[in-house]
Amino acid sequence: QVQLVESGGGLVQAGGSLRLSCAASGRTSSAQIMGWFRQAPGKERTFVASIHWSGNSLRYADSVKGRFSISRDNAKNTVYLQMNNLKPEDTAVYFCSANSAWANYATEIDYWGQGIQVTVSS
Repeated sequence: QVQLVESGGGLVQAGGSLRLSCAASGRTSSAQIMGWFRQAPGKERTFVASIHWSGNSLRYADSVKGRFSISRDNAKNTVYLQMNNLKPEDTAVYFCSANSAWANYATEIDYWGQGIQVTVSS
């Protein structure tokens, strides 16, 4: 089992920045790929970004490319999501994910955090 705990969400104005953190514990050897998904009210949970344990391979959803940046610190078992130039449409609950392989869909994810709210006001 892998436990994931997110932090860093909140309320920000459009154009602002936030950094989310996700600390992993437990069987972290299963967390080869860590990432973020988000879910807006009434919508499906969708992929945002993911990163390989080496840090050398990254993936982003088209909607966040150039604005969001994912990174990880393996010594701390923590993954980060730096979100810049935030837009109202980025408002959602953001979920940290951990997986043994690459995954683009929520149904493919092995482990989830509890989720954290990000609200962007216009």
